[in-house]
Amino acid sequence: MKFNLKKSIQVLERSPKVLEHFLLGLDESWIQNNEGPKTWNPFDMVGHLVHLEKNEWIPRMRIILEQRANYPFPPVDRYAMLVVNKGRKLRDLLIQFKQLRGANMLALKTAKLNDRRLDLWGVHPEFGQITLRQLLSAWVVSDLDHLAQISRVMAWQYRHEVGPYETRLPILDWKAEIEQGEEK
Repeated sequence: MKFNLKKSIQVLERSPKVLEHFLLGLDESWIQNNEGPKTWNPFDMVGHLVHLEKNEWIPRMRIILEQRANYPFPPVDRYAMLVVNKGRKLRDLLIQFKQLRGANMLALKTAKLNDRRLDLWGVHPEFGQITLRQLLSAWVVSDLDHLAQISRVMAWQYRHEVGPYETRLPILDWKAEIEQGEEK
């Protein structure tokens, strides 16, 4: 499917509510457990989404639309949430995400984007030249990726409890190599 702004907004607008309905009220073990050393838990992933909302998508869109092609995007610390969110509550992160996303949706909807503007480009510090179309597509896929990641991390918590069903639950398959080295 080709990039479509209207369809993209449909996904982006729903992410805060999906996360709120999925995570709020769950036992802390669902929110704080991860898949092992150097992996993120659902709390970390929500914090990461907040950080991206502040620093990646719309700020970079503005750089592109201002046609500052010689101005590389400032780098985004993908791990900042591990420090800045210590001691915070999930509810507060979800509220912040919802507010930031609301403001960013307004910015996106009022940007007067058309094919010509979507083909404008900026300089990503890691990937080099990217178009606005690619940036916005990546935003949608990033949301979907993190929603899937949160589900996967939560499923991982029951990996030892599913018995023979494991063969029918591909969400558990992808980390089989970690399982082999883990003490049971």
